[in-house]
Amino acid sequence: MVADLTSSPPNAGEDRFSPQNCPRLVVKVGSALLVAPDGQARRYWLASLVADIAERVAAGQQIVIVSSGAIALGARRLGLAKGGRASLEDAQAAAATGQIALSSIWAELLASHGLTAAQLLVTLDDLEDRRRYLNVSATLGRLLTLGVVPVVNENDSVATEEIRFGDNDRLAARVGAAARANGVVLLSDIDGLYDSNPHSNPDAKLIPHVSQIDAAIMGMADAKSSSGMGSGGMVSKVEAARIATAAGANLAIASGRIDHPLARFGATGHGTVFATAGNAPARKAWLSGGLTDRGAIRIDVGAAKALATGRSLLAAGAIGVEGEFVRGDLIRIVDAGGRTMARGLVEYDASEVARIVGRRSDELANLLGYAPRSALVHRNHMALL
Repeated sequence: MVADLTSSPPNAGEDRFSPQNCPRLVVKVGSALLVAPDGQARRYWLASLVADIAERVAAGQQIVIVSSGAIALGARRLGLAKGGRASLEDAQAAAATGQIALSSIWAELLASHGLTAAQLLVTLDDLEDRRRYLNVSATLGRLLTLGVVPVVNENDSVATEEIRFGDNDRLAARVGAAARANGVVLLSDIDGLYDSNPHSNPDAKLIPHVSQIDAAIMGMADAKSSSGMGSGGMVSKVEAARIATAAGANLAIASGRIDHPLARFGATGHGTVFATAGNAPARKAWLSGGLTDRGAIRIDVGAAKALATGRSLLAAGAIGVEGEFVRGDLIRIVDAGGRTMARGLVEYDASEVARIVGRRSDELANLLGYAPRSALVHRNHMALL
């Protein structure tokens, strides 16, 4: 049984996400919570959240904020229709304008508690490229050791549809991995994952605890955002949970529709907690959390079993290749049922893989004309999902 449908135990949130058990925490705040329907920042609510953050920092917890809201704030200032999302150009202009306002609000409120804010704007490419990811990780780590509260947002002023996260749920999970966080809390306009859509089904039941994200859990997610202001629905939150838990962080979905939302969550544990199985090596956390790839290798049942026991992927276990990739690219490894079971850095070009699929290791030198590498994807460069 992977989903506990009973009531959450007392202080479940406090147990996993308290300063004592979670030294480093990422808190994501969505647009619908931060910005009122009229386009104004909800400063009173934000002040209550910052008070919660200050209390946790004083208790020794390091916190990273992932904040939406730049487009919504900028759209009001520029008088743009559809909340600044009528076109990519409008969204970029609104983001460029609103980001100044957004960072000023966070800096002012944090300063009122003696805390220093720092701003990081990132794109999908910044966290998908290994070298740039490490740079982001190093910056976050240094800021946190200096006692600074980083405020991270997607750089929507330059991002296009092809190179953007599209929602800050998955961004928060990737930032959590980069920061080597122990927990991620998604403050939302809904208080957790339900077994059906609570907006259309009054009998929907909250699921307080998820230990494994399987097809049944994914089927409960609703792709639509309830507010219409944010860009991420429950599907993006469950995907964020997959990324975070694979990287060794617990993730919670909790209500932000109340004042002092972190304090309330810590006291009651009300929400949905996705539990991690344990810490993951930094490189494997980056691999498992990737959102883009250059192609895929399809494998047979025997290879899938071997990978599940920690083995490398050999040519003999491959049955097909998809996409155009070169050695060193990040690819998916897909089992016979069509499920992506792993991600890794491939040791061959796609054209070479196509020539050696299904072949034994002692055949590869003759087929390739050179001494073959040890595997298509080595276990040290692979992360199971």
